[in-house]
Amino acid sequence: MSKITFIGAGSTVFAKNILGDVMMTPALQDFEIALFDIDETRLRDSEQMLLNIKRNSGSTCNIKSYTDRKEALRGAKYVINAIQVGGYDPCTITDFEIPKKYGLRQTIADTVGIGGIFRNLRTIPVMLDFARDINEVCPDALFLNYTNPMAVLTNVMNTHGGVNTVGLCHSVQVCVPDLFNHLGMDVEGVKWKIAGINHMAWLLEATKNGVDLYPEIKRRAAEKQKEKHHDMVRYEMMLKFGYYITESSEHNAEYHPYFIKRNYPELIDRFNIPLDEYPRRCVNQINRWASMRESLVNDANLEHCRSHEYASYMLEAIETDVPFKIGGNVMNTGLITNLPKEACVEVPCLVDRSGITPTYVGDLPPQLAALNRTNINTQLLTIEAAITGKRDHIYHAAMLDPHTSAELSMDDIVAMCDDLIEAHGSWLPSYK
Repeated sequence: MSKITFIGAGSTVFAKNILGDVMMTPALQDFEIALFDIDETRLRDSEQMLLNIKRNSGSTCNIKSYTDRKEALRGAKYVINAIQVGGYDPCTITDFEIPKKYGLRQTIADTVGIGGIFRNLRTIPVMLDFARDINEVCPDALFLNYTNPMAVLTNVMNTHGGVNTVGLCHSVQVCVPDLFNHLGMDVEGVKWKIAGINHMAWLLEATKNGVDLYPEIKRRAAEKQKEKHHDMVRYEMMLKFGYYITESSEHNAEYHPYFIKRNYPELIDRFNIPLDEYPRRCVNQINRWASMRESLVNDANLEHCRSHEYASYMLEAIETDVPFKIGGNVMNTGLITNLPKEACVEVPCLVDRSGITPTYVGDLPPQLAALNRTNINTQLLTIEAAITGKRDHIYHAAMLDPHTSAELSMDDIVAMCDDLIEAHGSWLPSYK
């Protein structure tokens, strides 16, 4: 029996979407679904939930929990990763509270910026441990990474872990439908093209019957900007730089140096920016878990409808050789020609029995490539810090981050990084 291994299976809601989808897919019924998590209570919760779905769906997948990671991985054909290292308490709290002491405010802090840097630094060693196990017990496995920070972790697994890895983020497939819904436009029959880097990929084209829809998109967006709404940062970026971005406004507010600024506090209200949004979200999820657990884990009648997440469709395409298109995070092997070859990029990819085949994009519009490079700089220096163990590269990564460098002096950036390193303690390796 072939095996699909899910690492971080204690992420019960996400496991329901991804593995529930697998159980709804006829071509995947002969697979073992191997579950692994370091939290055995959450692991058993997810196992029970999936067994309920299996019974009610008639799936013939074999569901099995493991407490030994290497055994969970042994012989796997596909590995799906959804871990979070350090959790909300203490690590997310640390990522927000120490920068706040220096006057540096964030919204999500899980991908780029100072929060993204430190989430990377504590996650990369764990991912490389996964890579060592995979190379020993399932070296031909395809690794589907859902964990943020997406671009850096996918890059590390490919270039330093030696594991065939694609990064998956649902912001690509929901980008155009959500945009058109908000603008009151009909998405039926619309063709689009998206490429860039994760959380900062660009809607390069949107056409219908050969007609460019961007003029109408921008006209409606400009009207929307006259009143407060949830997507003001992305609309402002589109109106200034010409193109819409895949990931939400709350994320993009901290990816650029234009919106969260101590000298312009009025921008927070003007662009409806939810400072400290991620900690609030974490607290709400923790508080809701007791009631959610009852409905997910202990509902013997639990059913599942296949979601829009890519994983099951990709595995189905590989198993059946019926092609499926995704927006995937892959290494930039000449795909986007005005971004660095060392970068991980997000581009259209074809999936079939041959695996993942990324498509050539060529040059991005120069202003978009320039914006991407500002974040790629920090990503690459973060990888250098993690691989070399040099503390100086942590400083370099932070000093190159657009938002951090726009707000703080170099001395304050170094001091803040030192404080973060000390506060993280054993969650980080030693840096020399």
